[in-house]
Order: sequence, then structure tokens, then C-alpha cells
Amino acid sequence: MKTKKIPMRMCLGCGEMKPKKELVRAVKSPDGEISIDLTGKKSGRGAYICRSLDCFKLARKGRKLEKSFSCMIEDEVYDRMEAELSDEQ
Repeated sequence: MKTKKIPMRMCLGCGEMKPKKELVRAVKSPDGEISIDLTGKKSGRGAYICRSLDCFKLARKGRKLEKSFSCMIEDEVYDRMEAELSDEQ
């Protein structure tokens, strides 16, 4: 019997490869809106971060999401995403 391959993604904060299910997805929708996608089903460009605020803050400080999405991200967007992450924990 063949074992199912677990999809791995890299956290933008700590840089570790982890199973996709353990990470939370940030998504840039086709209309340019950036948000946290807790379902993992929203359409658009995705980037992954550990479910910890520490990793989110590292990604924010290093502007990793901006590099991944090739755009500037306003502080209000980061603050909203941080609030969503902390609500989930």
C-alpha cells in the first residue's frame, strides 16, 4: 500500500518546512486584498506562516509577505492579520 505524501510548506517567519495543515495561509486575492485564510480554500497567491504570533512578527519585520506577494502591505492589514491569528489561538 502506498502512503499518501504530506504536502510541506515553508514558514515565512522561522523558515522551517512543516506540514501544510500545521501552518496558516496568508492570501493575496486576485483583486489585491491580503488576508489570513483559515480555511486554506480562498483563491489567490498563498504564503504560509506558523500559527504562532512570533513567526508572524518575524515575517512582518522582515517584510517576507511583501516579498512573497510583490506589493506593499499597509500596517492596518498587518494589524488585522495579527488580530485574526491571536483570535485563533
